[in-house]
Amino acid sequence: MVESRPPLLIGVDGGGTSCRAALLAAGRRYDVQHGPANVSTDFRGAIATIRSALDAVAAKAGLPTEALEEGFAHIGLAGVQSPEMADKVAASLPLAHVAVTEDRQTTIAGALGDVDGAVAAIGTGSFIGCQKAGEISGLGGWGFRLGDQASGAWLMHRAYQELMLALDGLAEMTPFAQTLFDAHGREAGDVVRFSLQAQPADYARNARELVEAAQAEDPLATRLMIEGADYIRRGLDRLGWQPGEPLCLTGGLGPSYARWLGLSHVPPRGTALDGALTLAARLLEGAR
Repeated sequence: MVESRPPLLIGVDGGGTSCRAALLAAGRRYDVQHGPANVSTDFRGAIATIRSALDAVAAKAGLPTEALEEGFAHIGLAGVQSPEMADKVAASLPLAHVAVTEDRQTTIAGALGDVDGAVAAIGTGSFIGCQKAGEISGLGGWGFRLGDQASGAWLMHRAYQELMLALDGLAEMTPFAQTLFDAHGREAGDVVRFSLQAQPADYARNARELVEAAQAEDPLATRLMIEGADYIRRGLDRLGWQPGEPLCLTGGLGPSYARWLGLSHVPPRGTALDGALTLAARLLEGAR
């Protein structure tokens, strides 16, 4: 009589910086990390990276890659913003039981585990998500040009807008605004040139200084943190989160909003890769 083995669980978390894969086999977990995997900017390259990560994690577990084909996988990727893209990714991988979503879902599942609650993920960009009875919903995450309110890039972009208003005499030149101006040699033209070529990461690079200025009660920095907190609070209300339920403030700037939100929060239970494994387990349960 052949002893049946428990199904393999596979999780993948891919973005513009790295692609991480985890395999749960016979109660043991194996992890690998490879290069970028953003399907919206380089689809073929992202698929190649994911395939390579799957090969590597199988080898680390002492299994042939073919052994993963009948496992249950959840893949969370930056750039998956439509069902069509999710289907395209799934069809490009040698996995029979696979769900593909954007990385928002895996971040939420990783932060909350199996507990109901909400996540405000605030870094260079931003999104807000909620989990109730295993169902995940979210808002935001539309990118710097259309959204990402409360994020590091958004905060600093707003700060530069207010700086230019101050230079025109239409807003207060606060100490933080003056610091921004000083960093550009007190040349308005230099500020404009920076704005014309700056990417979200260029803006977000100095967001921590804005947070520190707000903590020191700089009027401009304080107002922008309040604006960001108001967006987060409205997003939580829209998703049906209730005070008393767990709230995770994640990302590089998420915890900085605790003061401005006036809400208690808990640390995340795990990472987006942990969330991918959690969702893979839910996929398995749904198939039984």
